[in-house]
Amino acid sequence: MKIMVTGGAGFIGSHVVDKYIAEGHKVTVVDNLFTGEEQNINPSAKFYLMDIRSNLLEEVFKIEKPEIVNHHAAQISVPASVEDPLFDAGVNILGLLNLLQYSVKYMVKKIIFISSGGAIYGEADVFPTPEDYPLRPSSPYAISKLISEYYLNFYKKQYGIDFTVLRYANIYGPRQVPHGEAGVVSIFIEKLLKGESPTIYFHDGEPDGMTRDYCYVEDVVKANLFALEKGSGEIFNIGTGKGTLTKELYRNILNLIRVSGYAKEAIYDEPHRGPARPGDIKKSCIDIKKAQNLLGWKPEHNLLSGLENTLKWFLAKHSTE
Repeated sequence: MKIMVTGGAGFIGSHVVDKYIAEGHKVTVVDNLFTGEEQNINPSAKFYLMDIRSNLLEEVFKIEKPEIVNHHAAQISVPASVEDPLFDAGVNILGLLNLLQYSVKYMVKKIIFISSGGAIYGEADVFPTPEDYPLRPSSPYAISKLISEYYLNFYKKQYGIDFTVLRYANIYGPRQVPHGEAGVVSIFIEKLLKGESPTIYFHDGEPDGMTRDYCYVEDVVKANLFALEKGSGEIFNIGTGKGTLTKELYRNILNLIRVSGYAKEAIYDEPHRGPARPGDIKKSCIDIKKAQNLLGWKPEHNLLSGLENTLKWFLAKHSTE
């Protein structure tokens, strides 16, 4: 099968590319390397250094003729979307529309779209939160993801392009970039390996930080594999259904680093504390029963095993620097 992966040089997208290639598919990667890294690109993939908003993207469709478009490229920072809503909408909405227009013209069969399993629900009061919970996006990033889901529905009805939406929880693992709130696991690891103290952000009355659903990247990759054949016109939460406080996450990472023997004398028992950033929600934990029932997918890693694997990768990376 011919598959185009946008954002295929990024943290999650590159793992998806690796899996698709391992399964025998022909993969094209489109990435502007704004946050992605060229070293992440599978050598068996054909790479185009390009922004998804570019008119030149049509040439890629014309040459490669993808049957599936897996759309991971995005502006992913909630605070950045609050600071610059125009940029967020330009990448997340106009970029998607550019892809959809060429998908119609060059007869793409299906779009696998990556949405938000946290921000799109806003401050929910049902946990784990199911897909049919009333959507209350409270940031431009979350709004852009919801609007994108509406566009996918329109293009399916109007042009017959199938889709599957995967609403991600907080994903972590090897290759994660330690920047922005989405990369909290990598931020904590990098800071602690340098003997520095990270910052935990909290809302008033939430002294142990916010609650998030952390899902290991290898599990997420399998959801992208299953979505090639299943989930027509459906939306799925992809997470663990378990919430973890930021301070609990920090403690787990701190303990693993100490056990590894890498810990420096200056390692911090207590992180810095900072106020919640614009757009931060207090709690996010998503219900994954629908993905289990219809996709046949479920996470295989618990938080501790996923963190152990992630730390091993970061330790190996530091040993070569």
